[in-house]
Amino acid sequence: MNENFLLNNECARKLYNNYAKDLPIIDYHCHIDAKEIAENKSFKNITELWLGGDHYKWRYMRACGISEDLITGSASDKDKFLAWTSCLASAIGNPLYHWSHLELKKYFDFNDHVTCSNGEELWEMCNEKLKPCQDIIKESNVEVICTTDDPVDSLEYHKAIKNDPSIKFKVLPAFRPDNAMALNKDSYTDYIYQLTKASGVKIFSFKDLKRALSNRMDYFNENGCKLSDHGLVSLIYAPASDMEIEKIFSNRLRGIYPTSDEINRFNTAMLLFLHKEYVRLGWVSQLHYGCKRDNNTKMFEAIGPNTGFDCIEGYTPGDDLANFLNALNNDNALPKIIVYSLNPNDNALIDTIIGCFQEGPVTNKIQHGSAWWFNDNKLGMEEHLKTLAAYGNLSGFVGMLTDSRSFVSYTRHDYFRRILCNFIGELVEKDEFPEDYEILGEIIHNICYYNAKYYFDFN
Repeated sequence: MNENFLLNNECARKLYNNYAKDLPIIDYHCHIDAKEIAENKSFKNITELWLGGDHYKWRYMRACGISEDLITGSASDKDKFLAWTSCLASAIGNPLYHWSHLELKKYFDFNDHVTCSNGEELWEMCNEKLKPCQDIIKESNVEVICTTDDPVDSLEYHKAIKNDPSIKFKVLPAFRPDNAMALNKDSYTDYIYQLTKASGVKIFSFKDLKRALSNRMDYFNENGCKLSDHGLVSLIYAPASDMEIEKIFSNRLRGIYPTSDEINRFNTAMLLFLHKEYVRLGWVSQLHYGCKRDNNTKMFEAIGPNTGFDCIEGYTPGDDLANFLNALNNDNALPKIIVYSLNPNDNALIDTIIGCFQEGPVTNKIQHGSAWWFNDNKLGMEEHLKTLAAYGNLSGFVGMLTDSRSFVSYTRHDYFRRILCNFIGELVEKDEFPEDYEILGEIIHNICYYNAKYYFDFN
């Protein structure tokens, strides 16, 4: 994996080396734990750093016929690592091959390729070169990290990081109110009790719930929060009266579970309310949808969620997304919004819908979020860039994120930058855009760094 990896033309190489490579990283959406950063977590071995919680790798290992004992089971960390490297050696065409080798090169100075016979050597070498997480972040040139945080979170570790003069990068919370919307969960009433304690608002009605969430948003805002995040199965727009929503919420507090239609109406009311609050606070909203989770019931019951048994959900909520954005716009309650679908078939649909709601002075006020989860590979990124360029304003795109729980995933930004430079370089090579490096350089600078900095107001 040499310096020209994925850079297949001279223009791409100039764009990457002169404009993209050395820019700081703004990782505006991830699942890193602020506690681990505050405590400067050290890792006992490469398995804990590289394989712990990484369901991407777990899925691939299962596909290679590796037993669960060597993935999430009781096997030794060394045996798990060797099982993984034996799979990685032949992961042709899979982004894990690229990501893993970029990580080995960046953090462990490994410039060869993984084979079935060098796993022992890698185990020794990586363990000798392990660093605590703050050192990894600094080495990665990360300027801002936005974590994913529940409204009831105390944010104590974000405060500790902010007050630590030795930490120069920012770690900011992002408001994730999914649990406040999860009416169908058995634990919902317990969660409402937690929210009552955190907010100081006794919650007996939907009006109380909104007041409690508003209270917590103010608290998050005081602690540097600039954005929210929603993990939705699908975005369904189903407006209802205040009286209907109060009845649905009241029934749930009394133990009466809602129907699917009632859930859709409740979620719509919550999203409309929350987005008005985002306008008040000047926050960016992120809408993630299109994932069907926990499909393997047997494995879910054995090892729990987020373990590699999710897939793309087939429903495409085009009409609902357009109607939702229109309702916000009509109510003067349309904040900056980033829309992500896990289904790549939605790319052109999203780009044409968000084009209906762009307005100055914000560039790309409504964004098509970066190729996400199953799509953050070369194919997915290229398809995303093509449709965004064809139907919208690629130069105003806020760029890449890690969406990761791993401290070595920052190389995904480098992976994206290489793919972006190659994509633009190919347009230039085919005479579809002039080879004007003043213009091209500014486009690359903006997509890789400055657009995100200004869009989220990270000053």
